[in-house]
Amino acid sequence: MTAPVPDLDPVIHAQVRLRVVVVLSALREGDQMAFPRLQELLGLTGGNLSVHLRKLEDAEYIVVTKTHHGRTPTTLLRLSRRGRLAFDEYTAALHALLDAAGSEETP
Repeated sequence: MTAPVPDLDPVIHAQVRLRVVVVLSALREGDQMAFPRLQELLGLTGGNLSVHLRKLEDAEYIVVTKTHHGRTPTTLLRLSRRGRLAFDEYTAALHALLDAAGSEETP
């Protein structure tokens, strides 16, 4: 009998959101990244990135902080603890899925 195939978190699984979570997970817990830097790293338009960030924020996977540096408004982003846990669970489910696929190939 084979183990059930794990579900992948649909909030993270979308390609752009997965890329966002991967980049933010590389930061130390509590560290933040500016919106323009994330936009540059991912090569996305501001509008496209904003839509995906909203979904991650609604799921409480990221924390968005709006502040100012001098007179310039700045948006800072970080992965929340819930987001880190969700990403850990996502990667574990992905590994389990890949392991299951690999075990089906062996006779």
